[in-house]
Amino acid sequence: MYYGNIKEYDIADGPGVRVSIFVSGCTNRCKGCFQPQTWNFCYGKVYTEEVEEYILDAMGKEYIQGLTLLGGEPFEPENQRVLVNLLRKARQRYPQKDLWSYTGFIYENDLVEGGRRHCEVTDEMLDLLDVLIDGPFMWQKKNLRLMYRGSENQRIIDLKNTRKEGKVILLMK
Repeated sequence: MYYGNIKEYDIADGPGVRVSIFVSGCTNRCKGCFQPQTWNFCYGKVYTEEVEEYILDAMGKEYIQGLTLLGGEPFEPENQRVLVNLLRKARQRYPQKDLWSYTGFIYENDLVEGGRRHCEVTDEMLDLLDVLIDGPFMWQKKNLRLMYRGSENQRIIDLKNTRKEGKVILLMK
């Protein structure tokens, strides 16, 4: 897997101060995407064990509230197979910190069993996350006043309650 950027002090992609990783590779290719260079699966730098440890160490600072996965697309199957390891370690090392991910896919259509982006690690990845912002960026529904999302079709899903209840539970509208 490749990544385009790691932010140690991100205040835009979730609550509080966060560590964020922007992975490379996206088949959604949304019109108006703010990082079209990350559509390329080989954009940026190679993700290594050292990079993973760097992210985990950055999360250890007292003022860091959590980790956010962005892209590109974290839920491309080849990215999931790498990111699930980061999420496992982050959850184990920092159980009090929250884990968020963005995806251009739709939770109940694409990520659940039988969905077009469901693979052997998707369920574990979803179980490790606290919040999922889903849905493609839609230029015609762009709204700069929304918290943590760029277009009105995107949802902020409370994954813990969604997984427990078996239906989508929104964290905020």
